[in-house]
Amino acid sequence: MNPKKIITFTVLGFALIVLVTIFSFFIIDEMKGGAVGDGQVNYELIIDSGASSSTVVKELSSAGMIKSSVYFNYLIKFTRSGNKIKQGVYDINDGMSSRKILDLIVSGKVKLITFTVPEGYNNRQIGDLLVSKKLILSRETFLAAAANKAVLEKFKIPATTTEGYLFPETYSVPLNYPGDRIVEMMIKRFFKKLESIPEAKGISAKDLHAKVVLASIVEREAVRKEERPMMAGVFLTRIEKSINLESCATIQYLFDKPKKRLFETDLKIVSPYNTYMNSGWPPGPISNPGLPALLAAFKPEKSDKLFFLLKPDGSHYFSATFKEHLDAKKKFIDVLYQ
Repeated sequence: MNPKKIITFTVLGFALIVLVTIFSFFIIDEMKGGAVGDGQVNYELIIDSGASSSTVVKELSSAGMIKSSVYFNYLIKFTRSGNKIKQGVYDINDGMSSRKILDLIVSGKVKLITFTVPEGYNNRQIGDLLVSKKLILSRETFLAAAANKAVLEKFKIPATTTEGYLFPETYSVPLNYPGDRIVEMMIKRFFKKLESIPEAKGISAKDLHAKVVLASIVEREAVRKEERPMMAGVFLTRIEKSINLESCATIQYLFDKPKKRLFETDLKIVSPYNTYMNSGWPPGPISNPGLPALLAAFKPEKSDKLFFLLKPDGSHYFSATFKEHLDAKKKFIDVLYQ
């Protein structure tokens, strides 16, 4: 046979083998590695730190998300992905092929867990929220991260805790995101929001802390945002006149969970946060204020008002004298308990 013909037949034969191999791969890939459904069934795949690829494959098979565990293991070996699978939470569905699932868990595009911190939450409440979202193990774990000296020094917070500086907002983080990084993320958001207040530019750490303390009290006392500047003005006027703040919010801070109603015995609790018994400001913020409360602290509305009373409709009645305050109490509060 002519050498040229031999070469030609050899090339054609090799090409045919390649085509058959590729064709066979796609057939096997569809039969063994194709989607098991149409995407209607969702599954939350949780891959823990240090989990082996065989453990992941076993879970996918048990959940009915893959057609063949043998084929999936082959894909992992063929693509050398055994050590590339990343921990986290992944949203998958039965409309995804084995290759797509493997690409996802290797890429590390994990499901993000979203949590919303309401305005006025204190650090204990934030800790409980994160526990409920399974982002941290315990409240104590978060409180320890929120009192880390290195973090306090980094952000020049003149206190023993970050209370007041964890900005209340909606955040999204992956599972197992470190608690200290959550704390830093919230503090950075606080300072970013602070940039929108012109009066805060160039403020010292000490003076800022005083504003945060005031804002934290206003946040817990106020119900309507429009009343916050007036409320801030009341507290500042009382301080100027050496009158105790007598803030119920500072008493509520002493309890693990806020009470529906405070009694005279509550106002006699011995604590530096008891502004009924102690003059001046409490030793630190009692909540994490939102932007409206911070604005009120920087832009208080000064007046002759020294008292305010929460009315049943959620608004406050502001008084200039104690007599006027008592009359308002009889009118709006005492009638509710007769």
